[in-house]
Amino acid sequence: MWLRGFSRGTLTELSRAVTNEARHTMQRNRPLARVFVSRRVPQEALSLLRDSGICDIKHWDSDDPVPRTDLLKGVAGVDGLYCLLTEKIDKELLDTAGPNLKVISTMSVGFDHLSLEEIKKRGIRVGYTPDVLTNASAELTVALLLATSRRLMEAVAEAKNGGWGTWKPMWLCGYGLSDSTVGIVGLGRIGFAVAQRLKPFGVKKFLYTDYEPKPEAAAEIQAEYVSLDKLAEQSDFVTIHCTLTPETVGLCNKEFFSKMKRTAVFINVSRGAVVNQDDLYQALSTGQIAAAGLDVTVPEPLPTNHPLFALKNCVILPHIASATLATRTTMAVLAANNLLAGLKDEPMPKELTL
Repeated sequence: MWLRGFSRGTLTELSRAVTNEARHTMQRNRPLARVFVSRRVPQEALSLLRDSGICDIKHWDSDDPVPRTDLLKGVAGVDGLYCLLTEKIDKELLDTAGPNLKVISTMSVGFDHLSLEEIKKRGIRVGYTPDVLTNASAELTVALLLATSRRLMEAVAEAKNGGWGTWKPMWLCGYGLSDSTVGIVGLGRIGFAVAQRLKPFGVKKFLYTDYEPKPEAAAEIQAEYVSLDKLAEQSDFVTIHCTLTPETVGLCNKEFFSKMKRTAVFINVSRGAVVNQDDLYQALSTGQIAAAGLDVTVPEPLPTNHPLFALKNCVILPHIASATLATRTTMAVLAANNLLAGLKDEPMPKELTL
């Protein structure tokens, strides 16, 4: 029998209110979760964690990566870890953290720095930041492709050092996108966004390769699914967007470069280890391919005396694909929200399925 004066809907709302209040009371009475933040991140994310009222934060407040010894000290006994790609989250670290660690939130799309099997064994949840950096990464890919193919870095150097003389018909000539064939290795979110941005340049044909065909995405950009070998052979521009897995380590090697056109331009914005850099150096220095643009290398940072830096036909950037203020802030806030949700045993905005 319903209480006099209350409808079924009203009682349901009252019940929800009581339940929510009880939950909030429990959270207020619960000891603060110990959290380690492994880098200086945008203030919006730190404020979110501090203002949540559920965290006791220990923070490596530096733009430089936390040394391994300090990282191990920082994670000891924590409930949550907010990390970046530069931190290797392996068995040693997880053992050091101990059984209280329940959530890891990485401010990255990639997760090759996480020992997922070890994490899964311990029942730890993982948050990451896909989608939010797609546009910034695609824009940077196009910028790097144009800078490399049109030899912009060489041109800037010549203008600065006095090499700019009389107009010469063939001086600093590069390769244009109009009527070209672009090969995309990995037609995920970023690969697809790159194709969308390149299409207005007059690209004649898109080829792609992936673990399996992606007919819906391919249909939108009129892309053809081909083997990796065929992509290398037919493409004027090759751009890499695959994830780093045991199968893709060293995917772009001597054999791959030998199949490419001598006029082809190679771009990598995925992970440095996808490319055999010694083989790439040989391909560039011998004229086997025309040029390369890299936003990722092995190691990072790449030593300044590395042979690739000596090549005029190789443009190297310091891993800045997602480096817009809006994108980095959004990534940081998403990572913070993932962490808080995990600590409260709630669904994360973006949780990695283990």
